[in-house]
Amino acid sequence: METSKATRIDLFSLKTVQMRTFHLTWLAFFLCFFGWFGIAPLMAVVREDLGLTKAEIGNTIIASVAITVLVRLLIGPMCDRFGPRRTYTVLLALGSLPVMLIGLADSYESFLLFRLAIGAIGASFVITQYHTSVMFAPNVVGTANATTAGWGNLGGGVTQMVMPLLLAAILALGVEASLGWRLAMVVPGLVLLAAAAAYWFFTTDCPEGDYSDLRASGRTAGAPRAAMTVGFLEAARDFRVWALFVVYAACFGVELTINNIAAIYFFDNFSLDLKTAGLIAGLFGLMNIFARTLGGFFSDRFAAAGGLPGRVHFLFVVLLMEGLALILFSQMAALGLAIAALIFFSLFVQMSEGATFGVVPFVNRKALGAVAGIVGAGGNAGAVAAGFLFKSEALTYQEGLLYLGFAVVVSSFFALGVRFSPSVLAEENRRYAEAAGGSSPALAAAE
Repeated sequence: METSKATRIDLFSLKTVQMRTFHLTWLAFFLCFFGWFGIAPLMAVVREDLGLTKAEIGNTIIASVAITVLVRLLIGPMCDRFGPRRTYTVLLALGSLPVMLIGLADSYESFLLFRLAIGAIGASFVITQYHTSVMFAPNVVGTANATTAGWGNLGGGVTQMVMPLLLAAILALGVEASLGWRLAMVVPGLVLLAAAAAYWFFTTDCPEGDYSDLRASGRTAGAPRAAMTVGFLEAARDFRVWALFVVYAACFGVELTINNIAAIYFFDNFSLDLKTAGLIAGLFGLMNIFARTLGGFFSDRFAAAGGLPGRVHFLFVVLLMEGLALILFSQMAALGLAIAALIFFSLFVQMSEGATFGVVPFVNRKALGAVAGIVGAGGNAGAVAAGFLFKSEALTYQEGLLYLGFAVVVSSFFALGVRFSPSVLAEENRRYAEAAGGSSPALAAAE
């Protein structure tokens, strides 16, 4: 059994619990995205079947991300207390139920409630980041966090492409559209159940084992109930945590928003069919194959040269670029230019997400779950706020995207509010150099 955090990512190995966890965290998050946004590329059909208005569609978009704010706040401390293995397994199993049962919706109200319930599985992100943070050392934790989250986010793009094709296959069997979209949603629900079983059998809470076993043997692991509450309150009083909350609202919140509206945006604005609109919308999420990893990778590289301030400054730059790229995308009226701008914009969205969680593990090591939960909730809070832009009948989608771009530019300056004390900087520089097997430039400067 491994007794320390991994200092390297052996991508093609499953021999260590760290790497098994690495692959299962991103896969579980990927499948959660499939369930979470599986209905989004089918909304043109659902709109027709249930007779939904633009405002009602906007409300369902808000509902799909609103509940996640609360659940993400709760899930981080639960990881501290019960361990990520148990927490993830339960979330996957329970989350599969509304995904499969949304097909029972027969009105706007019932459809809204199912989308609200499904949104809870979005809290899976916090567990993914928590689990890789306790499995990997400082020299690679940014890359590990960014890659697992990015490959998980990839589910948001793949579902845009796969679900319309799945629906088309069902319709080819002679099933009517009003029943077809309902049957299609059973598939991601079943896969979530399978993921829950895999997570239970093939991971542990940390390299040394499960928290419950370690506590039983007298070894410290996780957080006792009282410490969990204190840790959450400590994180909630830290301005830096809320600065990162805003930052993450401006990147992951934007990604969630685009996942919800991209297919119907291209369907309506460029007179495309459902499959083509879904394929184009999926390009946004497909950038997660490498873009979020780049954000974490460069965060680690900037840390080698400039310590924690290097991570922060890199985060500011990529988030500022995201806002400018979104403004550009909002102004594209030709399909080809819109697709190119979408891809360019997506690059910086996902690099910003990776860079954010390249900083999170160092804000408060003793309350990692609480910090990750609050910051993660910021992504959904941003999506809720953005949802009101696309709900309004007074604004076009293009105008909503433009205003959202300006908001991201302003939010980028919050990153500069994340600072660390000299003692923390020195300690983290030492940890980085120790994990990397030598002295970093940042440590040499500190000495």
